[in-house]
Amino acid sequence: MPVLDGLWGPDLRMRDSGLGVEVGVCPDDAPSSPVWGPLRTPPITCGGLSLALELPALIRQLRAAWRARRGGPRGPERSQASTWVESEKEEVEDVKHDVDDGSAHLEADGTLNTGHAGVLLVERRGSYPLIDLRILKTSAQQGEVEAGTRRKVKRLLSFQRYCHASRLLRGLVPHTSGSLHLLDDDYLGQAAHMLSKVGTWNFDIFLFDRLTNGNSLVTLMCHLFNVYDLVHHFQLDMVKLHRFLGMVQEDYHSQNPYHNAVHAADVTQAMYCYLKEPKLAEQLSPLDVFLGLMAAAAHDVDHPGVNQPFLIKTRHHLASLYQNTSVLESHHWRSTVGMLRESGLLSHLPADMSQDMEQQLGALILATDISRQNEFLSTFREHLDNQDLDLQLSSHRHFTLQIALKCADVCNPCRVWELSRQWSDRVCEEFYSQGDLERKFGMEISPLCNQETDSVPAIQIGFISYIVKPLFDEWHRFTEHSPLSQTMMGHLNKNQAHWSRLRYAHTHSDTQTHTHAVEPESEGGGGGGGGGGGEGEGEGIP
Repeated sequence: MPVLDGLWGPDLRMRDSGLGVEVGVCPDDAPSSPVWGPLRTPPITCGGLSLALELPALIRQLRAAWRARRGGPRGPERSQASTWVESEKEEVEDVKHDVDDGSAHLEADGTLNTGHAGVLLVERRGSYPLIDLRILKTSAQQGEVEAGTRRKVKRLLSFQRYCHASRLLRGLVPHTSGSLHLLDDDYLGQAAHMLSKVGTWNFDIFLFDRLTNGNSLVTLMCHLFNVYDLVHHFQLDMVKLHRFLGMVQEDYHSQNPYHNAVHAADVTQAMYCYLKEPKLAEQLSPLDVFLGLMAAAAHDVDHPGVNQPFLIKTRHHLASLYQNTSVLESHHWRSTVGMLRESGLLSHLPADMSQDMEQQLGALILATDISRQNEFLSTFREHLDNQDLDLQLSSHRHFTLQIALKCADVCNPCRVWELSRQWSDRVCEEFYSQGDLERKFGMEISPLCNQETDSVPAIQIGFISYIVKPLFDEWHRFTEHSPLSQTMMGHLNKNQAHWSRLRYAHTHSDTQTHTHAVEPESEGGGGGGGGGGGEGEGEGIP
């Protein structure tokens, strides 16, 4: 279903002359209704029909009209034996058709290869359903999907989800306990006190999220935009800014233990600390600060809670769209651009300037792809070895912002133990959840996702040793051993030692359990010796 071109007028009426559809909203709809529910509509004219339809029927009419207009075959209804993968193929073909027909192809390195339309192809927010493994069918498990379930999934791809997500009904947002209408109140009391210390490294983002009633990302971003006077510098409309930040926060999935809006707020707070580093702060332009904060806030938006290999082996839409390369990061970027355009936050700027900002945002977000870690780290190390990093050059500042964002994204082991431990438990919970689903559906369990063999301490030690420490060693060099960098390295070393002790205790406990289990059948001390050897081998594997 394409994005409808019509706008809501004063009478809350949307028109699409191409489809011949006219939809209105009854003026007596309660704007503060806690649920959206079916929209009550006056008679709808579509293809000569005049019917009073509820939203599900309207969706079918709109989709049918669009397909007829596009000239595509409707084809017979799929049988109930259609699999989830087959259902996805239909949507992938639609995406490929749209891409081939018009517009731009996105490269993994953040460059834009435009088609004849010459514009960036953005993804519609909420274009894809959440990963629901209850209806996932793979080649290893061919089963039937109930027609009702398949229709439910198809509706998630349709106008109904987009209508809710895109705020077509401006001003009719339901009032909830987490509503942005409470934003001013969030600045009072303890939350305001915490914001006065937002530049300190021991900032407790979990407490701040509770004090702001779940609005930590929006509140933090509004505060930082005021700190840097970005609203005045870029002549931003505050209503549009709040709208955009609300979209970003809501498009993070709260059910994800780790990749949620609180993680985005934590990365944004860390990014702010890095932007304040003396080596960097004196060289940054307002545009650099704007892009750095925006990229940090939106770098994981609409994260499904599973990793790229999972999307590839389940043949998900996004994996096909991005040809199995930087799949999630590309989606985060494209979703961010879509929200920027939908909110109109940058619409007052010259077109070439706003397009350049979108491109730079993409390059920053794509840098968080962990598979490109060695690429960025080797380049950063080479610059430091040669001492040729010139921050007066915009290209060098942009590269440094990429490194800063990469550091902020994986800085959890550099926090105080109480905060670092919470993040470690959360990310492993998300890993284990994916592994449980893979086991349930007969798929190969991804690395680090098997809670029966991958302990939290072992995962964290490997993460620190191979990802975090090499990166922060170079950042420590870049900052010339600044106080913040020394603090982070101190926490990192202490946390690594703490995880090593926990892993030893975990391994020793498993060894003792194994020894007691085999002791009745063993003669002499052979069982105990074997357990000791296993423990030594386990210690050598991160």
